[in-house]
Amino acid sequence: MSEKPQAPRGTYDVLPEQDAARRAVEDAARRVLGGAGYRRIETPIFEHTDLFARGVGASTDIVQKEMYTFDDAGGRSLTLRPEGTAPVVRAYAEHGMQKAPQPVKLWYLGPFFRQEKPQAGRFRQFWQVGAEAIGSDDPAVDAETIVLLHTLIRELGVEGARLRLGSLGTPETRADYRELLISHLRANEDRLSPEVRARIDLNPLRAFDADDAGTRDVMATAPLLIDHLTAEDGEHFAEVRARLDAADVPYEIDPTLVRGLDYYTRTLFEFTSDALGAQSGVGGGGRYDRLAEQLGLGSIPGIGWAAGVERLLLAGEHRPEPEPVTDLYVAGTNVPAFTLAAEARRAGLNVQLELAGRSRKGQMKQASRIGARWVAILDDEGTFLKDMETGEQEELEATAVVAHVLKGRHFA
Repeated sequence: MSEKPQAPRGTYDVLPEQDAARRAVEDAARRVLGGAGYRRIETPIFEHTDLFARGVGASTDIVQKEMYTFDDAGGRSLTLRPEGTAPVVRAYAEHGMQKAPQPVKLWYLGPFFRQEKPQAGRFRQFWQVGAEAIGSDDPAVDAETIVLLHTLIRELGVEGARLRLGSLGTPETRADYRELLISHLRANEDRLSPEVRARIDLNPLRAFDADDAGTRDVMATAPLLIDHLTAEDGEHFAEVRARLDAADVPYEIDPTLVRGLDYYTRTLFEFTSDALGAQSGVGGGGRYDRLAEQLGLGSIPGIGWAAGVERLLLAGEHRPEPEPVTDLYVAGTNVPAFTLAAEARRAGLNVQLELAGRSRKGQMKQASRIGARWVAILDDEGTFLKDMETGEQEELEATAVVAHVLKGRHFA
């Protein structure tokens, strides 16, 4: 006997009873980001693979291990999007948004895909809400994007949220620092985990994320990038911090902060929550002033962030929302019942129709179960309207039912 079909590992079904909490995330994002001038954008869920290989970085775990990549019928390599920034920057350039007043402020919400080990709060298909401000290198833009994510997290009641803040400087600064770090790792190679040892030349900064005890001991004495910033990078970082201080957004400077994408420059940040345990990251991002150049799109500065919807739901406080009120339950499936239901919906009423062949008694139980305010009964004896609050029932012309319900709702 064959097994029953199940959702693929690392994915999940969003059930009707979970919709209200997810809708609350979208509503909060629209309110917070829309109120700050961000407009919603949606990009395709798959892009040309080269967009991520060039943008995210060929040495990253995302590109090397986690992308869902396939060839289409024409032999073109496509990838289910593992992150949102590169597609948004591609759309910005493709549609000539550089001609608009800068920065162009965009936000998105949708599914993303990474083939990684599923665990609490981490899935292979997951949802993110994100924001991108493209076209300005002003530190005020950095600070505002961080404040907006802080506001969204606070509105959703995320418990124990903390902001970690750092700076990566420019790619040139990072290249010089990279050589210092590689020298440190080579001098202590015998104490590193095999995985970190294999990636010393490819991606040495990822050693700061290692869980291995020996590697962590080595990294405790490693040189820090923040100590090697240029004067200009240091001033930019100071300006960002000054604005966060002015906005009363608390943060801790973390000189070891790294993220799994190569396109970041200067400001880097991450919000964590103690409520999530080991997978504590709720959302984060940073500045990516060289990303457009890596994609062959010219010099376009930008900054953005993404927050995991599943993480926000796990760490947040969710107040149940009431189901929509059913104004009218139409008992019956004959043609006049359908006509009445259609007329009532055109008038703006919330209407449910009997669709299960229940008896009259069963229909009244169903109307009570769904909290219907009125019940319309259409049969051979006439049309009757029952007030479910008072229990009173009166006979009406079928054409008068909608007006009666509307009047009752108005005075309720």
